[in-house]
Amino acid sequence: MSEQAQAIVYSSTHCNYCKNVKQYLTDKGVSFEERNIDLNEAFAEELWNTGMRSVPVTVIGDYKILGFNQTQLNKAVTELQA
Repeated sequence: MSEQAQAIVYSSTHCNYCKNVKQYLTDKGVSFEERNIDLNEAFAEELWNTGMRSVPVTVIGDYKILGFNQTQLNKAVTELQA
C-alpha cells in the first residue's frame, strides 16, 4: 500500500458496488489504493488468499469489509480518522 493510501479497495471493472465504495471513501476524504482484479491477476490472487471470493472488499486497518456495507465503512473510517 502506498504511504498516502489509508485503505485498499479490491474491485472489478464493471462493479457498481465497487463504484459506490470508491465514491464513499472519496466523499469521506479517505485516500485509497484501488486493486482491480480484472486488470491484475496478482490482485485477484491476493483477494482469494484473504478468503474473500467477491468484490468489492475494502481493507481499512484491521477491517476487511465485503460489499458496500455503509455501517461497517462508517465504523472503520471513524476509527481511522480518530
